[in-house]
Amino acid sequence: MQHILMIEDDTRLAQMVGEYLGQSGFGFSHAPDARTGLARLQEAAPGKAPDLVILDLMLPDMDGLEVCRRVRAMPGDMARVPVLMLTAKGDPMDRIVGLELGADDYLPKPFEPRELLARIRAVLRRRGEGAVQQPAMMRFGSLEIDRDARTVTVGGQGAELTSYQFDLLITLAERAGRVLTRDQIMEAVRGRELEAFDRSIDVHMGRIRAAIEADPKNPKRIVTVRGVGYVFAKQQD
Repeated sequence: MQHILMIEDDTRLAQMVGEYLGQSGFGFSHAPDARTGLARLQEAAPGKAPDLVILDLMLPDMDGLEVCRRVRAMPGDMARVPVLMLTAKGDPMDRIVGLELGADDYLPKPFEPRELLARIRAVLRRRGEGAVQQPAMMRFGSLEIDRDARTVTVGGQGAELTSYQFDLLITLAERAGRVLTRDQIMEAVRGRELEAFDRSIDVHMGRIRAAIEADPKNPKRIVTVRGVGYVFAKQQD
C-alpha cells in the first residue's frame, strides 16, 4: 500500500483528505506542523519513507517553501520523495517558487478531493518504470539517462532533478529532434492539458538546463523554439 504524508495545520481538511485517500486504497498520516512533518521524514527507517508528501504552503511554524527546501536537502532517497504543494488560489508566484525549490506539482486551495487524488496518482505514476519498449539507458554524448535507476549523469557526474523534471527530460529525450509544444509536453507527463497562462513548464526547463547544460544560458541540448515550445537536440558531444 502506498503511503501519503500530509503536512497541514487544518486538521479538518487533513481528516477529510485522509478519509478520501483511505477509501481510494492509500495509507495516510498527518503532521499538523512543519517540525512534526520534518521529524517524521528524518526518523523514517530505510525503505519506509512516504511515497508522497502533501505540503501546505502556509504552516504555523515554518514556511512551506522552507520545508520543501529542507526535504530536498535530506540525504539519500528521502530527498527524492515527491512533494505536492498546496498553494493559495490565484498566486502564481508561490507556485513558481515552490517548483524552483523542487516541488513536483501544486494544487491551489480550495480543491476537489478527486482532483487531489488525480494529481497524486499522476505524480506516483511518473515515478514508476518507463515503457518496456524503451531502452533502460539512454545516451547522448556525455549525457546518460538511466530509466530504471531514475538517474541522470553528465560526464559521469550526477545531475540532481526532481521526479517531475526527470520525466520531463525523458519525454523530450524520447522524441529527440522533434519540436514539442508546452501543451504536448504537459499532456505527455501529466496526462492533462496545460492550464492557461501556466508558466511552470518553463521553470522546470530552466532547472533541467541548469543541471545538464554546460552553459544553461546558451543551451545546446534543450532548445527553445520561439512561439512553439522545446526540442531536445540529437547532437553528440
